[in-house]
Amino acid sequence: MRTDPRRRHLDTYPWSVVLETRFADMDVNRHLNNVAVAQFYEETRVRFNVGLRAAHPELQPHYLVGRVEIDYLAEGRYPAPLTAGYGIAAIGKSSFRVAMALFQGDACIGLCDTVMVYRGETGAAPLPQALRAVLGEWVLKA
Repeated sequence: MRTDPRRRHLDTYPWSVVLETRFADMDVNRHLNNVAVAQFYEETRVRFNVGLRAAHPELQPHYLVGRVEIDYLAEGRYPAPLTAGYGIAAIGKSSFRVAMALFQGDACIGLCDTVMVYRGETGAAPLPQALRAVLGEWVLKA
């Protein structure tokens, strides 16, 4: 994550959202707390998924978080808003990897990779072809 310079540019991400910071997101050092930063990534992921489900109600995808990895690159500040970038980094057999980044102004303050596992009736299951096609529309830009 850290070593890919593309990940530090908002235009790499095919989808983005602006998130407002709150006073409660700060810690005693007066920067955004690491737990709050994780919640911003979660909010980004959820907003993307809500939009995906609204745009493709026929899919009704059911996937779960399998892994989250966060690199903290710089301190985030309150009350400046964040812009979160979102894209699909890889699509596997039963899972896909989401790549996200947080920006304040022009600075990338963090990166996050999340593995999402498709869930069938009895556990992990192969990603349906229709879902693969839709996810393919949101792959990180080269």
